[in-house]
Amino acid sequence: MSRALKIFVAVLLLGVALGGIYFRGLLERVLRLAQPARTEEQARREVMQPPIATPSDKKVKAKIFWASAETPGTLKPVEYELALSADAVQRAKQVLNTLITGPPAPELRTLPADATLIEFYVLPDGTAIADFSGELSTGTPSGILSEQLAAHSIARTLEANVPGLTRLKILIHGQEAETLAGHLDLSGFFALEPPAAEPPAAPAPEKPAAGKLTASGGAVKLPR
Repeated sequence: MSRALKIFVAVLLLGVALGGIYFRGLLERVLRLAQPARTEEQARREVMQPPIATPSDKKVKAKIFWASAETPGTLKPVEYELALSADAVQRAKQVLNTLITGPPAPELRTLPADATLIEFYVLPDGTAIADFSGELSTGTPSGILSEQLAAHSIARTLEANVPGLTRLKILIHGQEAETLAGHLDLSGFFALEPPAAEPPAAPAPEKPAAGKLTASGGAVKLPR
């Protein structure tokens, strides 16, 4: 075999090998792009279907944070009696899907109606990862106030209903986004704090014993 033929065969084999590697990588990228679409479609079907209650789900008064009708630019909790799972991940999905689908009035909505919670994870340190469809970004009005209301309604709803969470990371289609809709920074985390415990009820005042003087407002009264 001549030297030129050997070089030609070597170049041909190298081209075949490189072509195989290229097309294999291309196929993997196509499959990765197709997988989120299937996952998002599954998530949409789950949102549209009524949640299936399990024996461990208990009806509790959940607090869902929507926009306040009385004070524009702020959030207001609305109490709902929901059957919530004891599992933190399932519980978070239940309350966030309620946040998306169930505002009491359209003007109180904080998240786009066509947004979908694709997946939700909780890391060992209590970090919550909420992965939303692209509609969360494209459907939220661009502006710092509307973007803050959207992100904070997610955070406040989680911290009021799901114990043990320490912070929240919002992803869009499985990817970290720089901003929600052009203004609110999503590169970091949102702190989550447990709801403050309600102060104990004040003890009932003791009734004065008969025949004893009692003081009220600096004046002395005789008991009747």
